[in-house]
Amino acid sequence: MTAPLEKNRPDRPPKVSEREARQVAEAARERDWRRPSFAKELFLGRFRLDLIHPHPLPAAPDTRRGEEFLTRLREFCENDIDGARIERDAKIPDEVIEGLRRLGAFGMKTDIKYGGLGLTQVYYNRALALVGSASPALGALLSAHQSIGVPQPLKLFGTDEQKDTFLPRLAAGDISAFLLTEPDVGSDPARLATTAVPDGDDYLIDGVKLWTTNGVVADLLVVMARVPRSDGHPGGITAFVVEAASEGVTVEHRNAFMGLRGLENGVTRFHRVRVPAAHRIGPEGAGLKIALTTLNTGRLSLPAMCAGAGKWCLKIAREWSAAREQWGKPLARHEAVGTKISFIAATTFALEAVLDLCSQLADEDRNDIRIEAAIAKLYGSEMAWRIADELVQIRGGRGYETADSLAARGERAVPAEQMLRDLRINRIFEGSTEIMHLLIAREAVDAHLTVAGDLIDPDKTLGDKARAGAAATAYYARWFPKLVTGPGRVPGSYGEFHPAGHADLSAHLRYVERSSRKLARSTFYAMSRWQGRMETKQAFLGRIVDIGAELFAMSAACVRAELLRGGGEHGREAYRLADVFCRQARLRVEELFGRLWSNTDDIDRRIVDGVLAGRYAWLEEGIVDPSGDGPWIADAEPGPSVRENVHRPIHPDS
Repeated sequence: MTAPLEKNRPDRPPKVSEREARQVAEAARERDWRRPSFAKELFLGRFRLDLIHPHPLPAAPDTRRGEEFLTRLREFCENDIDGARIERDAKIPDEVIEGLRRLGAFGMKTDIKYGGLGLTQVYYNRALALVGSASPALGALLSAHQSIGVPQPLKLFGTDEQKDTFLPRLAAGDISAFLLTEPDVGSDPARLATTAVPDGDDYLIDGVKLWTTNGVVADLLVVMARVPRSDGHPGGITAFVVEAASEGVTVEHRNAFMGLRGLENGVTRFHRVRVPAAHRIGPEGAGLKIALTTLNTGRLSLPAMCAGAGKWCLKIAREWSAAREQWGKPLARHEAVGTKISFIAATTFALEAVLDLCSQLADEDRNDIRIEAAIAKLYGSEMAWRIADELVQIRGGRGYETADSLAARGERAVPAEQMLRDLRINRIFEGSTEIMHLLIAREAVDAHLTVAGDLIDPDKTLGDKARAGAAATAYYARWFPKLVTGPGRVPGSYGEFHPAGHADLSAHLRYVERSSRKLARSTFYAMSRWQGRMETKQAFLGRIVDIGAELFAMSAACVRAELLRGGGEHGREAYRLADVFCRQARLRVEELFGRLWSNTDDIDRRIVDGVLAGRYAWLEEGIVDPSGDGPWIADAEPGPSVRENVHRPIHPDS
């Protein structure tokens, strides 16, 4: 039991309406587009190939430094990481973490002047893919530490004093974690319950955080807490760096999951934890903006490990389907299996293309990549899951059998079922697929809302709406005619993507250009039809985003193939992979376009109403429910902890 919460406590957030929750999220997003965005233009019907082609490349010193580190890291992964042991013990051995510290892996993205390796985003992601192939739990540890943990927000928003204080520690191996989610707060931060009450030159933090990746072993925490508004304090959700060993911080539980069994993820309680104001990141009220901006590039860590997973699945599928014979020929020669292998190979090529393109754009900082990074996360997590599922199917019963069981009876210990379990969380981590659809859709229609948003805002006056109507009329009079035709209708466009002796990728780019304009027209028609109800059409918006993601992946695959051809590196094979991927993607795009207007969305909503009203409860008869008793959401009232602290910092002297 914890201390009871007084009713109507002023430091507790009130219940918020759907509109209020949206306003909080809207206030946190970056509003300005100071740099161009290929993906944003794509959703607006403008195929700006010049923004990604020729494919950007890392500088020679960055490449040399990155390759040297990958060589050392590969040797460590091959000789010192036992992924099967981590899976079996559900724990990363301390000596493995110490070895990664000696390599500098905890400071891969940290500037050299702070003791880090100063790797680019490209090589950081390649390192994560490599480590993640040895153990996905290790990839998650390093990713959570550097992509969303203390180093990244400090790099973007920290003071010089904060950087000098914390970054050397983090580069040397102090582990960090990011704490936002709470037992009753997920993707709706307006209801954040953890508070940080000003007390002199400090803040007192109270609350409970859930699913704190790295929280069980962390030394430093990024904590999001609500500061109450008061004299001299504008208040709002605010970010703090908190020492995990501070008095009042208790790790009450280490969570266990269907996959990533070595993940040090827990429940952390804060009871009157004193944090100096000097440890606040940015001003009060900037916490959500800091979190969202951090995730713009932080999200690229997940598609990095998804691309690595695709590579491993391709390797296993190739080796197994060549060795296994059925009905007189290798498994791969049967079309039912061959189509799966083709999908795995082509999609892996595209996942790496999307990842490398987004990473290099992030390094060059010449494009705004908030939509590109979100698409990379969304597309990578969804497609990698499908790849792993197809591998399990190719392996048959052996795909469902654990690696330990396979080894025990004398066969190669291939952890295909583990890969499927480990990858599943990526569709939830750092923004679920459903939330990513809404986030990307919001950015994709930003131009429309900028010129016509007041027309559908119920709080605007008639005068505001009249002015918005005039501005919208002028904007669409210029914009819409450009969606009628373009280079995609001109034979021979993008001809440099059809070199002699290679597959024709120019036809796919013409398709992307045409489909981009069709996508923009579809979005415009939907806004005209539904206006203020557009935000409730989440299934429609999800399909719009999925079409854009496929078109982006097609573009990235073609640009990467041309890069490899120009460099004399597997050019012919890359062109063939890109061609097959684009053909497969075009089938998915056509299906999605069809489902924009021909679907079961309306009747689905009626079924949901019936389910919630209990009209179909009879359908649940004839079973027993093995679930245990207890509340759906655990108690998260603030107060002192009465549980054992399971926090275990990993240091040689601990």
